[in-house]
Amino acid sequence: MSRYRCDLHIHSCLSPCGDDDMTPANIAGMATLNGLQIVALTDHNSTKNCPAFFKAAKAYGIIPVAGTELTTSEDVHAVCLFRSLEDAMDFGEFVESRRMQIKNEPDIFGHQLIMDENDEICSEEEFLLINAVNISLDEAHEEVTRRGGVCFPAHIDRSSNGIIAMLGDFPPEPHFTAFELNDIASLEDSLFRFPIISERGLVHVASSDAHYLTDISEKGFEIELDDEPYSSDRVRNALIDYLLGKGGENNG
Repeated sequence: MSRYRCDLHIHSCLSPCGDDDMTPANIAGMATLNGLQIVALTDHNSTKNCPAFFKAAKAYGIIPVAGTELTTSEDVHAVCLFRSLEDAMDFGEFVESRRMQIKNEPDIFGHQLIMDENDEICSEEEFLLINAVNISLDEAHEEVTRRGGVCFPAHIDRSSNGIIAMLGDFPPEPHFTAFELNDIASLEDSLFRFPIISERGLVHVASSDAHYLTDISEKGFEIELDDEPYSSDRVRNALIDYLLGKGGENNG
């Protein structure tokens, strides 16, 4: 078992609200400077910068996790993380098929830049990524689970697209195993207000939801994972298992 410092919710320059300096290599480099060991790339409704991020993370010696921050049809943000890049890209294609085709206006919403492994711009996503997709919370949970990943509500302590703010409560279905806080100091209040969290023993994480390099967590959220015999795949699998309530230890 080893202790890992994580940030499991970061946006690249593909997200229109993400700064153009949030390139895959810059994210990996800043994460390394901050002492993080596991970092998840979770752009809005897309996984298209995950391949470049995986290569950049390998160069910097950090463990990448591929994912996305899905905006469900209920307008709830959900973090979706996967065991492999291939599973994430498959889910990304599924999301692509259910997105509304509204053209992005970069001057209003920001650029949506798709990068290669050298941090060069390959292309720009034509259609806006921040609007809700035609996938419900229930279906999102089902589709992520079917691909071996984990789906959990993002920043439940925030008013902007948090599950509590949008639905008024923490719902009994889908049967989430984890939830994310933007501020770990809000954990006690969340446990008090929503007994279902304690009753079901849901795992909690705290992530930065970074849109700028300076937003990336400086301390990280610590999780102890089984990593022997060591490999990045083993650590990634152990992380997903932990978020599914199957082991590991929370030290955050």
